[in-house]
Amino acid sequence: MIVVTTDGVPGREVEEVFGLVRGTTVRARHLGRDISAMFRTMVGGEVPEYTKLVAESREQALDRMLDEARAQGADAVLCFRFATAEVAKSAAEVVAYGTAVKLRED
Repeated sequence: MIVVTTDGVPGREVEEVFGLVRGTTVRARHLGRDISAMFRTMVGGEVPEYTKLVAESREQALDRMLDEARAQGADAVLCFRFATAEVAKSAAEVVAYGTAVKLRED
C-alpha cells in the first residue's frame, strides 16, 4: 500500500477514487505513567512515557485506515494526514485519514 501526503504519486495515474478512509483510536493516559511523567516535566526534556503513547496511537490509527482502504480495493492513500483532539481530560483521539485510490498499472 502506498501512502503519501501529496495529491498524487509521481509517475502513476489514478484509475479510480474510492473516497475518504480513516482510522481512529482514543487513548487514555495511564496513572502509573502519569506519575513518572509528572516528575520528568519538573526537570524538563522529553517525556518518553507520552512519546510512546502517541507513537502507538498513531500506528494504530494508521493501521485501521489502511485496513479500511484495503477493504475498498485501494492500493494507495493520497493526501494522508493525522489529526488529534482531546476527548476528555485524560484521553485523546488520534485520526489518520486520506483518500483511497486505485492506481493504474504501468
